[in-house]
Amino acid sequence: MSLLKKSLPLHPLLFAAYPVLFLYAQNVDFTPLSDALLPMIVVLAAALLLLLALYAILRDAARAGLLVSLFALLFFSCGHFVDLLEGFQLPAGQFTIGASAVLLPLWALFLALGVPFLLRTRRDLYNVNNLLNVVAAVLILFSLAGIVSYHLGRVSWAGSAGEEIAEAGPSDEGVAEGLPDIYYIILDAYTSQEILEEVWDYDNSEFVNYLTEKGFYVVPDGNSNYAITFLSLASSLNMEYLNHLAETLGPDSTDRSIPHEMIQDSAVVRFLKAVGYKFVHFQTGWGPTARNPHADRDVKCGSVNEFTEVLVRTTILRPLADRLISHDRREVVLCTFATLAEVQHTIEGPRFVFAHILIPHPPFLFGPEGEPIQTEAGLQTKDWSKYYVGQLEFVSAKVEELVERILSEADTPPMIILQADHGSKLIRESGEPTAEMLKERLGVLNAYHLPDGGERFLYDSITPVNTFRVLLSVYFGADYEPLEDRSYFSRLKQPYDFLDATDTLAGH
Repeated sequence: MSLLKKSLPLHPLLFAAYPVLFLYAQNVDFTPLSDALLPMIVVLAAALLLLLALYAILRDAARAGLLVSLFALLFFSCGHFVDLLEGFQLPAGQFTIGASAVLLPLWALFLALGVPFLLRTRRDLYNVNNLLNVVAAVLILFSLAGIVSYHLGRVSWAGSAGEEIAEAGPSDEGVAEGLPDIYYIILDAYTSQEILEEVWDYDNSEFVNYLTEKGFYVVPDGNSNYAITFLSLASSLNMEYLNHLAETLGPDSTDRSIPHEMIQDSAVVRFLKAVGYKFVHFQTGWGPTARNPHADRDVKCGSVNEFTEVLVRTTILRPLADRLISHDRREVVLCTFATLAEVQHTIEGPRFVFAHILIPHPPFLFGPEGEPIQTEAGLQTKDWSKYYVGQLEFVSAKVEELVERILSEADTPPMIILQADHGSKLIRESGEPTAEMLKERLGVLNAYHLPDGGERFLYDSITPVNTFRVLLSVYFGADYEPLEDRSYFSRLKQPYDFLDATDTLAGH
């Protein structure tokens, strides 16, 4: 028999590696290679061990390889079919059966039929083995080609547009003794009081009144500059608009690498570190705020990163993974709130503390009292209202606790900035967005607690792009003129295709 006919079954290893490599290739613009390496090692090791074990039992390399590839196919495909059946609900008395509950028995049936067939068939399996080697290799090469193509065509980012300010530093008279700690806290998708009333039928005046009584300046009916997190944070942390990226990358580009770099290596952090601040960053497990290599202290809360979450959710372990991931996400939120107020006692100051807290944005993990919740299978956007408001009530209560601790335990009156990156997303429409949808997507909480009467330098229409333009000028003597406050809408599938919504938000 020829060497070709007896070629080793490489396809089990390649099919096991392919889902990891494919996911990385699809998200190469914002996923660190390190996030994909551990899952790759795990799946390759598992496939190799299973292949060796089956070969030791069967003494047939082709048959053992086909069995492992069957396991890999079923293991890594289940979650994708759950996504395809999103919204599927089968009534069963008082219960509702979701897609996972239907697909798991079906996948078990495929396995029960496939394994005996491969064990009993008398067909020559080496031809199939050779064909699968080629198919698997082609799939791997396509993913590798996508990764290489991205890196070859990638537009590099030379640094922050605000670099000249960071290098110049503040004027001598602009820096007072006893620099205040600065807490920049992003509450993801925390919408404005106006939108909570109009869209969610919820009165948030109790929380707003609390902030006001504590000395916060709460921007009336605040708006974000962008409707997508990575654009909003890159803009506020670099004190500039990002509309030039439409020309740099193209309006149809989905490449997030430049905004992600801008978030991690921002003009604001450069400036503050240049005048003696320690940069304390809280890890989220999500994208550019998952970790920060430029932080003096990168506080880790939780253990699962976004890449691993998405990968595991494509597998047959999805139902179990959803529960474990929900628990981990809850721990990230609780740990962040618990640790934020302790920073002033555990790290030598002055400190710039950045925490991106991923609620009240879905998934919905907390009830109004902080109790764990489990949403029903196939939860639709129209059913979010009973969960979003409850999660918002919880985060508001945690913010109140945090503010009390920071203010009561601070040696020097601190700056506290509470801001949302974008609004909520109950109203969803295709085509041209309506005025109601634009107002909901861009309406945000925007509140400032500033020492020494700094709130007098704020104004009712201030947006996040001007937050640090004002603060660095007022407290550190920098010369940053405020930009015109404008708001832009875009969608994730075309993040740089900007629609100017400023006049619509103003009611013009």
